[in-house]
Amino acid sequence: MSFARIPIPFLTCRSLAWSTAKRTATTTPCEVRIVEVGPRDGLQNEPKLLPAATKIELINRLSGTGLKTIEATSFVSAKWVPQMGDNAEVLRGISKVRGISYPVLTPNIKGFESALAAGAEEVAVFGAASDAFSLKNVNATAAQAIERFRPVLKAAKENGVRVRGYVSTIVGCPYEGAIAPSAVVKVVEALYEMGCYEISLGDTIGVGTPGSMRRMLDEVTRAVPAKDLAVHCHDTYGQALSNILVSLDYGIRVVDASVSGLGGCPYARGASGNAATEDVVYMLHGMGLQTSVDLDKLIQVGRYICTELGRPSESKVNRAWKGPQ
Repeated sequence: MSFARIPIPFLTCRSLAWSTAKRTATTTPCEVRIVEVGPRDGLQNEPKLLPAATKIELINRLSGTGLKTIEATSFVSAKWVPQMGDNAEVLRGISKVRGISYPVLTPNIKGFESALAAGAEEVAVFGAASDAFSLKNVNATAAQAIERFRPVLKAAKENGVRVRGYVSTIVGCPYEGAIAPSAVVKVVEALYEMGCYEISLGDTIGVGTPGSMRRMLDEVTRAVPAKDLAVHCHDTYGQALSNILVSLDYGIRVVDASVSGLGGCPYARGASGNAATEDVVYMLHGMGLQTSVDLDKLIQVGRYICTELGRPSESKVNRAWKGPQ
């Protein structure tokens, strides 16, 4: 099936007001949903281990900023990801706010069962477009990793739990180099057909440029509608915001971001964290787009967690901010 892209010459709210097919009733072309991944994707790649109480406080503060989706933790083995060893304590300890989703990462059925027992209502599974990256990450090829998700999707459906999918290394891999868009399409289509309601496209090592993003999105959006896609851009080469702008051109209206740019990638030397949520929100608001996020409050949360980590914020907006402009 083909889903045609409608090119737009100027990325403003007015120019984004065109309609993409079957857009969800709660989202308009001028709205962008931010998926805050700092508490999971960010903290799991920070060298300093924080206590559960600090993680709970971080999520609770993020809940007060207007964010609608906050990835809370990951139900993976503490042996491999010690930063997430307190996953159940964190998920049970946060003050859940009506209208906010708190998804958790579950790499296999064991992780799903643990997450369900801790009260998870949404989970995420992750695959890679690169076999080499997948083997280093989960000791399985891309195709083998996807097969492991089938029991998770089945159990999730039986328990009324929504599942989000991640696809990493969408344009580049630290082991294979450039990734063919066709390889990304295979994984995206598999996750979509298995029942993932949304699929996040991750530039895991931050090597993407507007050119490589366009080449990838040209093919992916022919296979899956843009309304069911998100982007997850790391900022290693300073291209994250540019790549997010490209995704808006294709009708994508969901963006993953990490408060103050927390995180990185343990399997990719030198990879920096996700696009900083503060920077993404500032850019989107400057374009006249709606996010529901209070930037002042978000900046204060970024400063809080960076103080707890003993590190500076990677957000340029956070460093420069002096108040509403």
